[in-house]
Amino acid sequence: MQAATACVFWTVHLTCLLAIWVGVSWVAVAVCLALYGIRMFAITGGYHRYFSHRSFQTSRPFQFVLALLGCTSAQKGPIWWASHHRHHHKYSDTENDVHSPKVSGLYHAHMGWVLSKQYKHTETALVKDLDRFPELQFLGRLYMLPPILLATATYYLGAGLDNAFPALQTSGPQMLVWGFFVSTVLLYHGTFSINSFTHLIGKQRFNTSDDSRNHWLLALITLGEGWHNNHHRYPGSERQGMYWWEIDMTHYGLVVLSKIGLVWDLRSYPQIIYAEAASNRLAA
Repeated sequence: MQAATACVFWTVHLTCLLAIWVGVSWVAVAVCLALYGIRMFAITGGYHRYFSHRSFQTSRPFQFVLALLGCTSAQKGPIWWASHHRHHHKYSDTENDVHSPKVSGLYHAHMGWVLSKQYKHTETALVKDLDRFPELQFLGRLYMLPPILLATATYYLGAGLDNAFPALQTSGPQMLVWGFFVSTVLLYHGTFSINSFTHLIGKQRFNTSDDSRNHWLLALITLGEGWHNNHHRYPGSERQGMYWWEIDMTHYGLVVLSKIGLVWDLRSYPQIIYAEAASNRLAA
């Protein structure tokens, strides 16, 4: 186990208990949910669909914006994250998988692997396309800085609101606990649920070589990542929900960003994949 990583990880969890003393307000909960949504999008749209799978294109400045926002989630830098995710797809649900609940058990797949010394370092051979950017390397080296800055910002936001609008009944400590710590823990386990639970529960539309599954509730929690069996069948697609009823908030967000020119060349499932899905549905 990585002692320093484990210390930070569990401290973030335990600090949430301070909510008992700092209390709660609607504005603190609103900031908590807003930062959860923004950072989840940075993980799903940035770390996952862009850095790990290159399923759309963007400019170098906006690439850095996605990386920086993702880094505030306290899930290390984009190069590290993408390297382990690409490794997962290469060896999904085999002995070499980073986080297979089938092979290593639920705890390891959900969060134990993050704390393991075995996965401390980046597998650079898998991410040569990302490792050439010095700004991404910088975030990889100083990955603790963005979350610390965000935590500091939430504290001063709460303190400022307390001073200017006391009727809101918030404070610096309250906003820090709810806006950063509670939000981050929810973000951790939302992200981790895809590594663990979507390989255990849900339905399989495609006969993939692994145990990936689709689950509507996990898709809602993670802005669309719960359509995991779809994703493992065709990882190159930017959208993960294949049909209108498969809600994929990350996809909707990226479509909006494409309309204003921040991203482009959004890749989707080819018709052969839809034909396979239809064939499997008829066979069932």
